[in-house]
Amino acid sequence: MGKIRAQAIEQSNQGNVVAVFDTDRTNPCPYKAYPSPEDIFSDPQIDAVFICTPNYQIAPLCIAALKAGKHVFAEKPPALNAQEIIIVRQAEALCKKKLMYGFNHRHHGSIQKMKSIIESNEMGKILWMRGRYGKEIDAAYFDGWRANPQLAGGGIMLDQGIHMLDLFIHFAGEFDEIYSLVSNLFWKMEGLEDNVFSIMRNNTSGICASLHSTMTQWRYLFSLEIFLERGALILNGLKTSSGAYGDENLAIKHNPNNNQRGEFESEQQITYHVDESWNIEVNSFFNSIIQDTDIRLGNSNDALHLMRAIDKIYESKPSA
Repeated sequence: MGKIRAQAIEQSNQGNVVAVFDTDRTNPCPYKAYPSPEDIFSDPQIDAVFICTPNYQIAPLCIAALKAGKHVFAEKPPALNAQEIIIVRQAEALCKKKLMYGFNHRHHGSIQKMKSIIESNEMGKILWMRGRYGKEIDAAYFDGWRANPQLAGGGIMLDQGIHMLDLFIHFAGEFDEIYSLVSNLFWKMEGLEDNVFSIMRNNTSGICASLHSTMTQWRYLFSLEIFLERGALILNGLKTSSGAYGDENLAIKHNPNNNQRGEFESEQQITYHVDESWNIEVNSFFNSIIQDTDIRLGNSNDALHLMRAIDKIYESKPSA
């Protein structure tokens, strides 16, 4: 992720990578290597810090960087739980620097299109949503820090399913009622779930959603469906650099205003061939710094809503 972010920074023409700290000293790096994060935080020529680390380090490093007067961009998950985010937000409030979290799915072309349609109200209100996000892994996945729940904080939900949950909140607001089944039937590693089945409801709007996050899909899958009063938005596939999730295909299905039988009057298909989300996200961060505007997507309030939902999901005990 550090390499991906560095490339996006250089391509933005709004920033330059000055220095890097990497625990792997054998990893080739074209930038100046610093001996510790603290050396980066204390460097007065550095304006902003990108934190691309194992999960357990994200919140403490965010706090340290903010207290050092740096703008901060951090990878997901924002923390291991909601309480950590509350502490990060306290540091953010005191330093008044920009803090943004990397949820690049919000910046995909298909997601931006879906969001614009929902906000236009051309299809009416959201009724319900369904999301499935899965991938294939093998035992090598657990060779590193992800195999340690103390470092990872959780399994597939915190690693990947968090992106789908973030999109649910992005489209429908915070969910205050959540029921989940958390399972580790296959890998059987304590504290590292391989499946989460979750249903949730926003009791203000009444919107319900179901989410399945899995690492026993045995293939890569991304599917997000949003059904509205006068139509549906159905996204299958996600454009990534690896191509593992296939083409990013968005179906926009329209119902006539007076049709309550759910018959589609028309359908538009859009395929997104290029993923610009990484560059769009970094440019958004830099624009907020340069123009001194609030972080619009991926701010600490978004992170708090997200981690509250994660906490509720993890309140369910693994079934095996």
